[in-house]
Amino acid sequence: MGTLPRRRLGRTGLMVAELGLGAMDTPQSPEGADTVRAAIEAGIDFIDTAREYAGSEFLIGQVVRERADAGLGFPAHVGSKTFSRTIDGAQRDVDRSLSMLGLERVALYQLHDISTPEAYAQAMGEDGALEGLQVARYRGLIEYIGVSSHDLEVAEQLIRSGAFDTVMLEYSAFYPASRALIELAHRLDVGVIVMRPVGGSGRMSVIRGRQAAGTAGALTPANLLRYVLAQPGVSVAIPGASYPARIIENAAAVSTAEPMSEAEQRALEAEAARLY
Repeated sequence: MGTLPRRRLGRTGLMVAELGLGAMDTPQSPEGADTVRAAIEAGIDFIDTAREYAGSEFLIGQVVRERADAGLGFPAHVGSKTFSRTIDGAQRDVDRSLSMLGLERVALYQLHDISTPEAYAQAMGEDGALEGLQVARYRGLIEYIGVSSHDLEVAEQLIRSGAFDTVMLEYSAFYPASRALIELAHRLDVGVIVMRPVGGSGRMSVIRGRQAAGTAGALTPANLLRYVLAQPGVSVAIPGASYPARIIENAAAVSTAEPMSEAEQRALEAEAARLY
């Protein structure tokens, strides 16, 4: 397995491996801690979590403390999130995250799922969650502020606001609609974190079944990752993983990936549309 290529995470200036780890479901696996360890060993240095992901911060904290006890640092940037929309709630979540993670500072803290005009107004307004994260940054508890969204119009507002160092968007051959937003964020130097780059666990189950039967065609996890990383505006893709084998498979695919042409991208989109 080769070295994972690196990309700049927008205006943060952080250089991160283009493959990260989405740790929402990782704690549900009996091999969750081994999965985080495997990610570190593979050179993954961006791990995404959230206060609301049951057991996720705790699991990452286990590995952080384990490495500290062994005299080792934790060589990955952690990005966590708050669902709170208020100044006080966001600050409480940051404090809880740091306690759970065993870290004195977290690299990136994000407003979670700002996907409606109402959520935008509340989080961005006076005494809103954005202000809470700004206070936490002033206190030295977080380095950068990001946001995630599942709505294209709201996401465009967030990107154009100038308030965020990063944005997390869904993007894949199954969901190419956010490509223009990725290009906009890139122009404005906002780092782009791609969630669900391989389409989510349901689609993956079908694809892996087809692989086992020899009928997957081009619609493979490796090609789906190539598709996402063909966009220069993408900083890091964060497929979920619950077992070390998935980490190893994804890291091998990304470290040896060839660029994907426009024609290949359109063909993969068409094949993805036929799946569902």
